[in-house]
Amino acid sequence: MNKLPLGVEGIETYLKENFQISSSDLSITQFKGGYSNLTYRIQSPAINLVLRRPPLGLKIAKAHDMLREYSILQALAKAGYNKIPRPIAACEDDSIIGAPFFIMEEVTGPILRNRIPTETTESTTFFAQLSKHSIDCLVQLHQLELHKSGLIHLGKPDGYVARQVHGWVERYFSSETNELPAMNAVADWLNNNIPKEEEVAFIHNDFKYDNLILSSFDSPEIKAVLDWEMATVGDPLMDLGTSLAYWAEDDDEDILKLFNISHAAGNMSRQEVVAYYFEKKNQNPVDMVFYYAFGLFKVGVIAQQIYKRYTLGFAQDERFAGLIHVVKAAGNKALNSIQNHTI
Repeated sequence: MNKLPLGVEGIETYLKENFQISSSDLSITQFKGGYSNLTYRIQSPAINLVLRRPPLGLKIAKAHDMLREYSILQALAKAGYNKIPRPIAACEDDSIIGAPFFIMEEVTGPILRNRIPTETTESTTFFAQLSKHSIDCLVQLHQLELHKSGLIHLGKPDGYVARQVHGWVERYFSSETNELPAMNAVADWLNNNIPKEEEVAFIHNDFKYDNLILSSFDSPEIKAVLDWEMATVGDPLMDLGTSLAYWAEDDDEDILKLFNISHAAGNMSRQEVVAYYFEKKNQNPVDMVFYYAFGLFKVGVIAQQIYKRYTLGFAQDERFAGLIHVVKAAGNKALNSIQNHTI
């Protein structure tokens, strides 16, 4: 067995008792990328698995609830949503590796990070297909049956939008490290412009390319959606708004292109994403400025929270040192969207 990576020391006995994997046959590697929960590949001759655990150090309470993420995967499987890794086991005993964790099947296939894939000969066609397939996938999720499946019990849809706005504003100011006028202005505007009408659907809340496992670089069908830690029942337009916030275009600031390679040639624009989404739902288009601005604000808050952990010494990843610039750019982009009424 190779030396275990940081965060899963002590897992050997659990794997032997529950999966009959001996230490001599065990290899564990951490998946790189991501800024939140930690993910590891468990390899052995008999079975390959994936383990998810919270980040090391300071915890952000609800966002890293492993047992909840596991229960979400179970409920989605019951609802017939097959674009997920099969959940296998969950453990709330934090004495094993220092935190609760869960184990799921490994789904193999390409995952897009922050680069144009060299494996495809026609990247423009690839991204044209992928952008449509990804929105098809999001619409499918938003149209899942909620009551018979039990998905409705995984969230509180009444007053969801107001709770989200108030909650993310509170999170921002509790993790604030720098005075950023744009973030302050957006927070005030969101609080004063909460829509009166809401839809209800099961939503992912972090839907972007690097949370999708693809079938291949030749035919980018979506095999599985990952990272369900923030999924809930709420307004699907808030989910779409978050996806739009990650959906960078070519003329956006470079730092906002770090999280989704939607700016590559062939991808739909944000306006085209919105039009395609409502067309697939057979629904009249809705003005998305509020939801887009909220999505950008949320992206900024997530970056701010991680940056605060970095400043406190709870995270040493060098990528985190520059996240304050993400907060600034997201705030400026949101304020510009509000002032110019555009996405």
